[in-house]
Amino acid sequence: MDHPIITAEEFKAGQILLFDKPLNWTSFQLVNKVRWMIRKSCDIKKIKVGHAGTLDPLATGLLIICTGKFTKRIPELQGQIKEYTGSFKLGATTPSYDLETEIDETFPTDHISKENITETTKSFIGDIEQYPPVFSALKKDGKRLYEYARKGEKVEIKSRRISIQEFEINASDFPNINFRVVCSKGTYIRSLAHDFGKKLDSGAHLSALRRTKIGDFSVKNSLSLDDFEKQLPRPISNS
Repeated sequence: MDHPIITAEEFKAGQILLFDKPLNWTSFQLVNKVRWMIRKSCDIKKIKVGHAGTLDPLATGLLIICTGKFTKRIPELQGQIKEYTGSFKLGATTPSYDLETEIDETFPTDHISKENITETTKSFIGDIEQYPPVFSALKKDGKRLYEYARKGEKVEIKSRRISIQEFEINASDFPNINFRVVCSKGTYIRSLAHDFGKKLDSGAHLSALRRTKIGDFSVKNSLSLDDFEKQLPRPISNS
């Protein structure tokens, strides 16, 4: 694959870069790494760099990073429809709704049939009300919700209207459920997993998540950091 060189002037004028965020990296860590690489290679002191939609550390997949004047386009990119794939596990919940925290409660799954799962999946399609996880970066009274959660402090969270356009389920590895979902901005897939479990009179938590699309942008066209370095004016690995 050809890697056309991007100059300092082009980074400042604005670039939309597609990255495949590695597991256990925060979105901010990837943004900071990309900013550092640009500054180091182009020998510039300041460059605006930002991302268009946070991915949790335990998620992988498409992260859009904008540079220079294109950082003004971040709100437009964030508002686009997103596609995710992944899996959640029935029969147990965690406080964070994913694997960031330990299992806090277990539930029976013997009563769950394929028909139950199919009907439950259908019930989530369309416009629905969703409560964000307490372990999230949303702010309340100037603090992130996860700051309250980690201290064990109770906080009231309001529901938000979101839209699920497509929701496909594969339960062949029950109690692990594989899924593909196409949804609006503001959708928490962790909350979707949690609510799915409750709807089945059981429990569930997200065990894997990958963002595959944002609007017309696909993770298939994304870069690794090694790929990105090949587009820089000069190598930085040994500099």
